[in-house]
Amino acid sequence: MHLAEMRGLPQALAMLLRVLQAQLSALWLCLAPFSCRLRGALLPGRSPPLLEEGAGEPDGAEVPTVPTSVNYHFTRQCNYRCGFCFHTAKTSFVLPLEEAKRGLAMLKEAGMEKINFSGGEPFLQERGEFVGKLVQFCKQELKLPSVSIVSNGSMIRERWFKRYGEYLDILAVSCDSFDEEVNVLIGRGQGNKNHIENLQRLRKWCQDYAVAFKLNSVINRFNVDEDMNEQVKALNPVRWKVFQCLLIEGENTGEDALREAEKFIISNEDFERFLDRHREVSCLVPESNQKMRDSYLILDEYMRFLNCRNGRKEPSKSVLDVGVEHAIKFSGFDEKMFLNRGGKYVWSKADMKLEW
Repeated sequence: MHLAEMRGLPQALAMLLRVLQAQLSALWLCLAPFSCRLRGALLPGRSPPLLEEGAGEPDGAEVPTVPTSVNYHFTRQCNYRCGFCFHTAKTSFVLPLEEAKRGLAMLKEAGMEKINFSGGEPFLQERGEFVGKLVQFCKQELKLPSVSIVSNGSMIRERWFKRYGEYLDILAVSCDSFDEEVNVLIGRGQGNKNHIENLQRLRKWCQDYAVAFKLNSVINRFNVDEDMNEQVKALNPVRWKVFQCLLIEGENTGEDALREAEKFIISNEDFERFLDRHREVSCLVPESNQKMRDSYLILDEYMRFLNCRNGRKEPSKSVLDVGVEHAIKFSGFDEKMFLNRGGKYVWSKADMKLEW
């Protein structure tokens, strides 16, 4: 309605119409750009325009890394002396239990689904009670889908399974050879204890107490020619992780290292030859040096993420001090490689459909 038409109306009504007209004009000015885009997008033969990558996000914004699967090396101390060890006893520090729990709760809040406790030897601290309490906390209170441990197995007793077995999804036991002399040569032995006999005992306890059994082996110069087909199939692990021996500056190579692992190193061709020899083992999961280096989220004893991209372990600040989102930016984590190496799998024993 134009101004001339308004003059014939009562004064109050004319004033009301002016106010409404002003409001509609202002609304149109706001909506006009959007209506033009929409009209152009809906013209016959035209597809709606695609958003450019990053549209709708602030310039330079990063998508936070989610710590889906975390490896917490809460101790560096160990009772074995494996010559190729790449997480050596450079400190004796262990976080107080409640501080460790606080950090784990922060990781869960940030999206953690799986926690793996490792070392060093995790059963050294309080004869397994420390790791047992962490396992129980993660399953019972944090309700994580998967809780696992990597151990050399030498200090695990059946009473531990009776107390904590229900809270543990996977126990991974390290065994590099089924020849006891080779294990001793590598450094995976302690006094008169037989590593292979203990491995078989642990396999039975895992069966008895409904814990999924996993086997870890580091392939090196002293076992690369071994045929392990028969023994691995007899143990029937849910997974057999086969690692190529890896050098890490400051851990097992270099001036400040506690190990000299150069004599254990094998070529990529030798590693592939070992894998080919065991191709009939369905549970085998191979990890070459390339796959290992950047595909793990590793927390050290201070709850710092360790970045291995430059061939040595460079720590972030502690999760406990700066939070998960900030600390994880310095982890060097390669999520694509994590998925490529099979890092995401059925990792909760409730979903494995195993016969106990």
